[in-house]
Amino acid sequence: MQKEISSLVRIRFSDCDPIGHLNNVKYLEYMLNAREDHVEAGYGFTYEEYTRKTGCTWITIQNEIAYLKEVRYNARVQISSKTIEVGDRLSKVEILMKSEDGKTIHSVLWLSVIYFNMKTRKSDVHPDDTKNLFMKFLVNLEEPDFKSRVAYFRKQNKIALRS
Repeated sequence: MQKEISSLVRIRFSDCDPIGHLNNVKYLEYMLNAREDHVEAGYGFTYEEYTRKTGCTWITIQNEIAYLKEVRYNARVQISSKTIEVGDRLSKVEILMKSEDGKTIHSVLWLSVIYFNMKTRKSDVHPDDTKNLFMKFLVNLEEPDFKSRVAYFRKQNKIALRS
C-alpha cells in the first residue's frame, strides 16, 4: 500500500501571471484537485460518494502554505499528498508540489480538516472504519510543526541545487 500518492500535472498558461509564474491561489487549486484524485485512487472513494453514503464530509478549517520556488508556465510538476495526522474529529494532510524529477520542492501545504455532519451542521467523530482506513495511510513526519517542515524543505532545495 502506497502511503504517499503522486500525480503529474502540466502548469497551464491561463494559471500564470504576466511574467509566467504560477499565481499563488492556483497552487492551492492544483494541490487540492490532485488530493481529490489521490483520495479516489488510494482510498477508494470520492468525496461525493462518501457524503452521499454517510451524510458527512470534511471541511477545511486551516491552510498553511509555503511557496519555496516559483513554478513557471508549461512546467510539469509532481503533486503528492499524504495523511500526517488523524484524530477523532481533526485530520491533517500534507500536499507537496515538486519538480517533475521530485528533487525540488516548489510548495508545501498543510491542510487541516474537521469531520463534519451535513445533517446536524456540526463537527462529528470519525466512524471507526473511516478512522482505521486513514490510520493505514498515516505518515509520521520527523518535523513536528509546519515551520520546521518548511525549513527542512528549504535546506533540501539548497542541497538539490548544488548537485
